[in-house]
Amino acid sequence: MPRVNVFNQLGEQVGTMNLKPEVFGIEPNEQAMFDAVLVNQANKRQDTAKTKKRDEVSGGGKKPWRQKGTGRARQGSTRAPQWRHGGIVFGPTGEQNHTIKMNRKVRDLALKSALSTKVKDKELVVVDKFEFEAPKTKEMVASLKALKAEGKTLIVMSEESMNDEALLSALNIPHVGILYFFEVNVYDIMNSDKLVMTKEAVKILEEVLSNGAEG
Repeated sequence: MPRVNVFNQLGEQVGTMNLKPEVFGIEPNEQAMFDAVLVNQANKRQDTAKTKKRDEVSGGGKKPWRQKGTGRARQGSTRAPQWRHGGIVFGPTGEQNHTIKMNRKVRDLALKSALSTKVKDKELVVVDKFEFEAPKTKEMVASLKALKAEGKTLIVMSEESMNDEALLSALNIPHVGILYFFEVNVYDIMNSDKLVMTKEAVKILEEVLSNGAEG
């Protein structure tokens, strides 16, 4: 059974915590994690690419030349695709849908694999809570330094384990991301050097993932 130390926001150890092996101690499934990252990136994609079709470009109200007798190929409009500045055939319409669906069991397996990878690589830090009296970025920077959370850091928390002052203190720190437990995903976990989770967020995720319930 995986066991981790629990720290306070000053970096002082205040206890230990047993992690559920079915959530934080499984053999990572690399294919599931790859698929989860692919789905995450595809679903974030903005379908803004668009080209103008024949009926959207300007010009072309008159035949370029008469139908016969010129020795040239007949042309009906300068808006035809073979003309310079003509309409584009089969171009992006701005309404493409790149959304990919993922089976819930595979999604949960991928998330468990990512969390287990962080435990295995000793990149998981558990904090009892973040609670500041006032929004102070320097105070959050000092707290993360005391927790040895340097480089890209992802903080996963619950509403009760991180007050608004602490949340505001972390928003302007480069390379620090913050997610509620229900927003956690494989891409952000694997894209971080350190995963900092509040104790309550760990317990909630353990309950959700071990029961196979919707997160």
